[in-house]
Amino acid sequence: MKFSDLVEQAGGKILSGIVANVGHVVINNPERHNAISLEMYQAAAERVNVMAEDPEARLLIIQGAGGKAFASGADISKFEKERSSGDQVQIYNTATAKFYNAVFNFPKPTIAKINGFCIGGGLGLAVACDLRICENRSRFAVPAAKLGVGYGFVGVKRLAELVGTSMVKEIFFTARQFSAIEAYDMGLVNRVMSPEMLSSFVDDYAKRMAANAPLTLGSIKAITRELNKQEVDRDLNHIEALVKGCFDSQDYIEGRRAFMEKRKPNFIGQ
Repeated sequence: MKFSDLVEQAGGKILSGIVANVGHVVINNPERHNAISLEMYQAAAERVNVMAEDPEARLLIIQGAGGKAFASGADISKFEKERSSGDQVQIYNTATAKFYNAVFNFPKPTIAKINGFCIGGGLGLAVACDLRICENRSRFAVPAAKLGVGYGFVGVKRLAELVGTSMVKEIFFTARQFSAIEAYDMGLVNRVMSPEMLSSFVDDYAKRMAANAPLTLGSIKAITRELNKQEVDRDLNHIEALVKGCFDSQDYIEGRRAFMEKRKPNFIGQ
């Protein structure tokens, strides 16, 4: 995938599009380590929600441009303009939540492809994805305590579901940067690759996922979401319907036939 294949939003700071059944969102602000402004959050949320409804997109990859950062979170240089009053903070927090929630609730697999720094809100974005694949020189941190800013319940909960509450405390209390190996050891990232191998590895994973049955992938994603809810809040009827839908689908017929005929299946998501 080339960035030139994608459409520009937010003055070119957000790139997005669907290429070979893979949705892409690129944070394109490399001169500021891919810091994300209010306008960028709003544009990115809109594009993710559009691709969520598009059957052509079978998964979503989020990455940063420039090779030095996935995302460094909020653009601190714009705090005086965008986050200096209570009302402005509320508007900003709503915009960030819409983007992170759009990614978290994306009904298909999502991958955070992490080059370099993954800091603050950038880490919140990565945590909203299903899989996080980084290069071995990546660095992770949440410097909220160095800035005096608050960090909401939802973001802390998502992080805790990956690394546990003890590591959440260490991440926030120290506000220090963690290495890629430390991130892997704590369960924050799924894979650590050399910089030379990151793109090819993520591309291969994307091709594998895009070739698999969309209804099956969607049902598994929904089930894992329910697992993280309190038992009383789980919608097991919805899950049962999704599983039944897999067995009732044309893709199930195609999968059986392809297996018997010793060929690759051609799934259509129906």
